[in-house]
Amino acid sequence: MKKSLLIIFLVLLADQVLKIWIKTNLYLGEEIHITDWFIIHFTENPGMAFGMEFGGDYGKLALSLFRIIAVGGIGYYLFSLVKEDAPAGLTISISLVFAGAVGNIIDSVFYGVIFTDSFNQLATLFPSEGGYSGFLYGKVVDMLYFPLIQGHFPDWMPLWGGDYFIFFRPVFNIADSSISVGIALFFLFQKQFFSVGKTTSERLESDN
Repeated sequence: MKKSLLIIFLVLLADQVLKIWIKTNLYLGEEIHITDWFIIHFTENPGMAFGMEFGGDYGKLALSLFRIIAVGGIGYYLFSLVKEDAPAGLTISISLVFAGAVGNIIDSVFYGVIFTDSFNQLATLFPSEGGYSGFLYGKVVDMLYFPLIQGHFPDWMPLWGGDYFIFFRPVFNIADSSISVGIALFFLFQKQFFSVGKTTSERLESDN
């Protein structure tokens, strides 16, 4: 359990420290060029991961509520894995998914209440006049942008011939990365996770 708690704590700490720094030091749309292929680009996402959106105020509310319910389910599953002494790789992957989901939920639930908006200004934390939106209507802060390859598709290519492209275009955050890494680990090693060793209850049954 300690390992899972440490992973969750470190991911949330890094995610929230960076998001709060971005909100209080950059205007919306402002960039810091680390290299040509690594840019800190401040954007806010009202919907899903990697800049995707989900329909209007009601969609935003539904998404926030769904996230909370989903995180509760993931948390319960993680607790059961730890209790049953599941393989370390499995608990690590689920811990990463859980931590990332909680990180983005914090934005969705609280950021609209505790921050002013970032349009042409630096956001204020805990403003006396209130935040930019209500409870559960906050926007997720994204900032990691990796335009690794830029250019034009060959003219002979169907549909996109001659069009300009950027890879990788989405802007994301540490929480998104944590979710992606956790899911990738789960799918890459799921056979090992579910075949190596048995849960505590299964071992007791086999011993009898």
